[in-house]
Amino acid sequence: MPTGVALRDAREQLFAAAERVLLRDGPSALTSRAVTTEAGCAKGVLHRHFADFDDFLAELVLDGIARIDAQAVTLRQSAGTGTVAGNLTAVLTDLFGSVAVAVVGLIISRDGLRARLRQARPGPGLPLLTEAAAMLASYLAAERDLGRIAADADVDTLAPTLLGASHLLFADRDGGPPQADAVHKMVTTVVAGVVRTESRAPQAVPFYAKVAANRSDEK
Repeated sequence: MPTGVALRDAREQLFAAAERVLLRDGPSALTSRAVTTEAGCAKGVLHRHFADFDDFLAELVLDGIARIDAQAVTLRQSAGTGTVAGNLTAVLTDLFGSVAVAVVGLIISRDGLRARLRQARPGPGLPLLTEAAAMLASYLAAERDLGRIAADADVDTLAPTLLGASHLLFADRDGGPPQADAVHKMVTTVVAGVVRTESRAPQAVPFYAKVAANRSDEK
C-alpha cells in the first residue's frame, strides 16, 4: 500500500500543493517529490493521474488558464460599471497577487513544458500571459464600445503594456506585493491618454467590488 494520506480530488490537491511550493520556494524548487511531500501523499499518486511530471505541470498551467478565461467573462461584463482604472487595478492585482508570477517563471524555465502547452493551446506568445492579455484587450474593447475610452484607443497595445508593467511591480517575491496605490497609479498612467469618462453605474456592482467580495468569501 502506498504511504501518505488518501486524497479526494487528487488532481486539485496536487495542483494546490504545487502552487504552495511555487509561492514559497519558487519554480526551481518544484519537483514531483516536493509536490507529493507538500500534499502529504506517496509519490506514486502523482504518476497515477499524470503521464509524467511535465504532463502534471502542463495541466497545472492549463487549469490556471481556464480560471483566466472564466475571469475574462466577468471582467468584460463589468464594462460600464465602476471606473476603468479601478476595474483594471482589481483584475491585475488579483492576477499577479496569485500564483501567476511564479507560473510564468516556471513556463519560461522549462522547454518541455512550453512545448506541451503549445500542443494544447497553439498560437504565439507565452501561455498564461497570452490569455491574460486577451482578457484585458477584450475588456478595454468593451469600454471603448461604451465610449468610456477613446474610439481610436489601441487596446491590443494597451493590454500587454498593462501586463508588462504589472509583472515588474509584482515580480519581486522577496519584497512582497506592491501597495494598492502603486498598482492604481501605474494603471492610471498607462490609460490616462485614452480614458474619456469615469462615471459610475449605480445599478451595477463594479468589478473591483466583486473581487473584494470573492476574497472575503475565500477567507
